[in-house]
Amino acid sequence: MRASDAERERIAELLREAVAEGRLQMDEFEQRLDKAYQARTHGELEPLVSDLPAPGTAVAPVGSSAPAPVRGSAANWPSRIGGTPTSKGGFALWGGFNRKGRWTVARKFTAFAMWGGGEIDLRDADFEDREVVIRCFAIMGGIHVTAPPELNVDVRGLGIMGGFGEGPNEDGEPVPQAPRVTITGLALMGGVGVERKRTKAERRRIKEAEEAERAKRLEKGDGDGGGHGRKELG
Repeated sequence: MRASDAERERIAELLREAVAEGRLQMDEFEQRLDKAYQARTHGELEPLVSDLPAPGTAVAPVGSSAPAPVRGSAANWPSRIGGTPTSKGGFALWGGFNRKGRWTVARKFTAFAMWGGGEIDLRDADFEDREVVIRCFAIMGGIHVTAPPELNVDVRGLGIMGGFGEGPNEDGEPVPQAPRVTITGLALMGGVGVERKRTKAERRRIKEAEEAERAKRLEKGDGDGGGHGRKELG
């Protein structure tokens, strides 16, 4: 049966979820994505995701140990540095802009918002260089930057009758192999905010790993109270 554009896009979205969860390497993801958009029939689409679980499905641990959570795509940082930038800036005047998903941040990225807003999401982004500078200028507007907890971020902006700041990093710690992003600029009667937050796919993957580890401990009989066997309640 012939495949529709909507069906091809659905397979592409499943592949994006899989690479975000660490189930596919980037080169394999790109190969499958190309095949998905070139597919003409259901028979060509189905094999591309036949070995992947549906998003949100808990996966049982392989062998005797549960999968360890890979936080912040830390294992992929080296492959996410380098390449041609897909965007060098964003501009909003009486409107908005956003940069999110899979994109490559330029070595120097400039964002400007006046009477409008902008969104810069770095959680799934690649980086032209290990050292990146993002300059944000908000005049009676706002710019919101979302970064993964493991990214090295240095916020140096100035707020005048406005705010320029970073929230607490409560869900992880920066890692040495991640790029260093300096966020600087000016907020004049506006605001620039930096938030540390994981993607939904990653939070789901970490939850699955924790649940699998908890199930393993319960199976061994030491999940509650550290006992070595099952404890009867009576």
